[in-house]
Amino acid sequence: MTVMSDAVPDQEARPQRRRRLSDHVMVAFHFACDEGALEAARRLLTIAEFILRRPPPDGRPEHRAAHADLLVAAHERLWFLRHPEARDG
Repeated sequence: MTVMSDAVPDQEARPQRRRRLSDHVMVAFHFACDEGALEAARRLLTIAEFILRRPPPDGRPEHRAAHADLLVAAHERLWFLRHPEARDG
C-alpha cells in the first residue's frame, strides 16, 4: 500500500535555473505586443523599468547594464507598433 503525502516537493528537486522577475515581465510584454494589446504592453514595460531601476537585493551583484539595450529595443518595438506608418517611410 502506498501512502500519499501532502508534503511540498523538495525544493532541491526543482530545476536550478530561475528567471528573474524582470525576465517574466519582458516575456509578458512581448506576448502582449504579439496579441496587439498595446496598452497592456505599455504598462508591462513601465513595470519592467521599475523593477530594473530598483537597487539589487543585498548580497546580489549588479548585472543590469545589458538590460538597458533590452528596454530600448522594447520601447522601439512598442513605438513601431503604435506608429506603423513610420515603417513605410
